[in-house]
Amino acid sequence: MDRGVEGVGEIVASMKLENTVDRGIANAAAHDEATVRSATVTGIVDTGAVLLMLPENVVSQLGLSKLGDAVVRYADERQESRPVAGPVTLHIGNRSMSTDCIVGPPFSEPLIGQIVLERLDLVADCNRRTLGPRPESPDKPLLKLK
Repeated sequence: MDRGVEGVGEIVASMKLENTVDRGIANAAAHDEATVRSATVTGIVDTGAVLLMLPENVVSQLGLSKLGDAVVRYADERQESRPVAGPVTLHIGNRSMSTDCIVGPPFSEPLIGQIVLERLDLVADCNRRTLGPRPESPDKPLLKLK
């Protein structure tokens, strides 16, 4: 589904992003596709991250609303309060979901966290540096309700 890049064990994935509110208005009013703010970005799959993180410039391009703040912890153990924005619909391959995102510094690398991987039922293979569906669910996510 997606390719690896230079760097040890790094997995990247192409994501199409849409402003979820724009999409809802366009669908309800049969508006032109051009009214839906969207972007295609490459994100790093980060199994240590929980949420989706998008850089501030992408959040602005999409016109996402600030929903609040969250304290984040970085790999070096620093903590910082960051804005949360949304809703954003993301598409990876043939799978999509709507979610909120942490707003990162401008032009930082987008991060794809655990919630996205779980909801889309995608598996990160660090040895092959690939991201793809589990063999049991090649066509659509298989979500547990136990």
